[in-house]
Amino acid sequence: MELGYFSGYFRLKQRQTGGAGAILRFERVRPRDSRPFQPNRWREITPPFLDRTIRALKRWNFDLITMDEVCRRAVTLPRANRFACLTFDGGCKDVITLAYPVLAKHRVPFTVYLPTAFPDGLGEAWWLALEDMIAREERISLVIDRKERRFATGSMPEKYDTFEFLAGWLRTLPPPDLSFAIHDLCTRYSVDLAALSRVQSMDWDDLAKLAADPLVTIGSATVNYAALSNLKGTDAQREMTMGKAVAETALRRPVKHFAYPFGDRQSWRREHVVMGQEAGFASAVSTIPGIVEARGYTNLHALPRIAWDGRQGSLRIMRVMLSGMMFPAVRPTRDNWV
Repeated sequence: MELGYFSGYFRLKQRQTGGAGAILRFERVRPRDSRPFQPNRWREITPPFLDRTIRALKRWNFDLITMDEVCRRAVTLPRANRFACLTFDGGCKDVITLAYPVLAKHRVPFTVYLPTAFPDGLGEAWWLALEDMIAREERISLVIDRKERRFATGSMPEKYDTFEFLAGWLRTLPPPDLSFAIHDLCTRYSVDLAALSRVQSMDWDDLAKLAADPLVTIGSATVNYAALSNLKGTDAQREMTMGKAVAETALRRPVKHFAYPFGDRQSWRREHVVMGQEAGFASAVSTIPGIVEARGYTNLHALPRIAWDGRQGSLRIMRVMLSGMMFPAVRPTRDNWV
């Protein structure tokens, strides 16, 4: 990608691959941490990086737009300037404390996708609990498939390997099994899952403040932020419709946009696209990488996003990704859902 930038090749390819624009996906915004073990570092960017990103997008002549405008541009003829839309998943506290001042200073619209259990104090940020216990312990044991499994976590490579394995395993579990497994681990290793989850999440007062700003769009990301592919059809539909209803009731305004929890190809299926349409969402975003095409070539209920990895600090890489040259072309048929 660095070669693509310095050679200028991305500029040539952008004419073919750039589409109408791109949706950028972020999660946490906070100062850089010096701890050696940070398996969730990819979820984070710093406030200065956010500021640099916004300045760069303006310098590159991207139109910074709302999700409503994304939906309009995705079904109309291309415009001279391509767009960028900034989105933040998870409803994290630092969005209002650290990201919002930067975004407000630049008068940039953005969208927050909210799992409603978290501002209610009921959400479980299991990935943070898993990081916390592995960081402190020399070994971890738990029951997997009815067998006690033990993992050495003394060295840094062992910690990262254990986190990757256990996070991947937990992601495959239905919500009741996932909750049981993480609560078992938290009990064994004295981790306060509820406190961790509350501290990292905005409350309804924070969200009401954001919602009062016309540049902020509040979207839904279900109630409990469970991978929809791990749920039965009726349960998945309930998560989608209830998340929308709770947010609309609390914020007293329509919630028109949705984000699939986790958003990768393993976390949702075609049936969930239909559910999103039936629930009344105008759009649904994934974390499948890609560019939004014009003329209706991209399904509004399976929108791609460039999920930015916070371990990357290069705006040159972002510029190449925004050109679309790294992603497969979208085929213009209604039958293709991604």
